[in-house]
Formats: sequence, C-alpha cells, structure tokens
Amino acid sequence: MEDKRNIQIIEWEHLDKKKFYVFGICMTMMIRVSVYPFTLIRTRLQVQKGKSHYNGTFDAFVKILRAEGAAGLYRGFLVNTFTLISGQCYVTTYELTRKYVSRYSSSNTVKSVVAGGSASLVAQSITVPIDVVSQHLMMQRTGGSMGRFQVQAHKDKRFPVFGQTRDIIAQIFKADGLRGFYRGYVASLLTYIPNSAAWWPFYHFYAEQLSSLTPKDCPHLLLQAISGPMAAATASTLTNPMDVIRARVQVEGKSSIILTFKQLIAEEGPGGLMKGLSARIISATPSTIVIVVGYETLKKLSLRPELVDSRHW
Repeated sequence: MEDKRNIQIIEWEHLDKKKFYVFGICMTMMIRVSVYPFTLIRTRLQVQKGKSHYNGTFDAFVKILRAEGAAGLYRGFLVNTFTLISGQCYVTTYELTRKYVSRYSSSNTVKSVVAGGSASLVAQSITVPIDVVSQHLMMQRTGGSMGRFQVQAHKDKRFPVFGQTRDIIAQIFKADGLRGFYRGYVASLLTYIPNSAAWWPFYHFYAEQLSSLTPKDCPHLLLQAISGPMAAATASTLTNPMDVIRARVQVEGKSSIILTFKQLIAEEGPGGLMKGLSARIISATPSTIVIVVGYETLKKLSLRPELVDSRHW
C-alpha cells in the first residue's frame, strides 16, 4: 500500500498465535455484549410489517425496555455467543488469505477485497445455523412472537433460556428438517461477502485520505478509529437491502430471495429495503471502533517478541 503516513499493517507471520486467539476471544465477547441490543432491534425492525410494532430504532429500544426489561434486549444472546467460533475463523481466514494473495499482488486493495470476501464465506458457513436459531429467539416478545415460532413457558425457572432454545430448534427441525438451519444461507452470503469485501478497502481508503489531511503527529490509531466507522456506514448502506431480505427469509421461513424482494417492494415500496439501517449503523459504529482499535491493539500485543522493538507506531 502506498502510505504517506507509513501506517504499518501487521501481517499474519508477525503474530504470536496463542496470544492472538486468547486476546481475540475476550475482545470479541466484550464487543458482542455492548452491541447485541441493537442487533436485536435491527432484526425486529427488518422483519416487522411496515411499522406494526415499532416506529424506529429509538422507539423499539424504549418499548422493548419497558415491556420486556433489559433481558428483552438480550434474547438469544447465549446462543449467539457460539458465533465466537466463526469470528476466530473469520480473522484466521482473512489473515491467511492476505498472506496467500500477497504472492501475486502487492496491492492492499486487492488483498483486502479477496481476503475479506473469503473470510466472510467461511464465517457464514458456520454462523448461519446459529443466526437462524438466535434470530427466532430475538423475535420472541412479551405477548407473542413476531416470527413463525412461539416458545412456551417452561416449568424449570432456573434455565428457561435453554428450554426456549430447545423449543426453537425442535420447531425448526420439524418444519424444515436440517435444511431449515441453513435457510437464508445464500442471502447471508450475498449480504456479508459484499459487506466484508467492501469494508476492508473502504477502511484502508479512508485511513489513507485522512492521513493526507491531518498533521503528521496525529496518532495512527485515531485515524484508524475514525476510518473504521466510516467504512462500516458505507458498507452497511450498500448491503442493507440484502440484509433485510436475509432477515425475512430466515425468520419468516421464505424460500425465495426474489419472491421475498418482490413482496417487500409491493408491501412497503423501495423504502422497505432500508429498514433497520440506522440500528445497523448504530450497532456497527461502536463495535467497529472497538474492532479497529482493539484488533490493531490485539495484533500489536500479539507480535512475536523478537519483532516488538522493530515496530514503531
């Protein structure tokens, strides 16, 4: 990458892998806890018909908090934490693909696009079944369900979440068989591969542009912390239409992306394709700041000991 500010990129071969994975799991869990409520709100906004339940992100937040308490904002969270596995697979695939592509191209944009897309393909193959179950749990609300399935109250008050999860898994399997856990897989790939492939180049592009506009003594980490949310907002806006369709396919049990698209346009017009965008950006912004700052810091903390003194920030 042609870099006027020499913003160094730590590559895979520079890392102590044990530190990288231990720190990475801890960092990812902290991010999930902080942004999960907005992930839940985004899903509910995308699936609801028109404005049948909520008028927007803030309205949904207030109504869920009042009706269901803080726990309502974390429905499906425990199941969703299993995506920590896919998160580690994502970063591993991303870094290894960057290393492989670097043999054929020195362009950072090319490496970022190919690595980001490949990493998302691997991660979504693991994530989709977890997402299908957790999204159905997200749709459970006081007074009924917004999705296809309704969980029952459980006698065992100590572990109600596990009972609800078992109910959802059983209902999905009964309705659709094993295929039900991969419902929306293609829609997920069409959402997250472009999102990931777009995010990394935009991230590096914004960092380069900011580096040329700011004083040389401006901390690199600050430029990266600003570039990350800008890239996330850009990628989220570009891919939100498919994200809405993905959520509806998975939660409502639809089998056709095209028919879901046509139905959405017929019922809500083109504006329906942007449903949940603000919640998506709100959830992406703080998480992206943490990811960028945390991921760059994580890589610095994970540097092999013999390389620490040779890297300057």
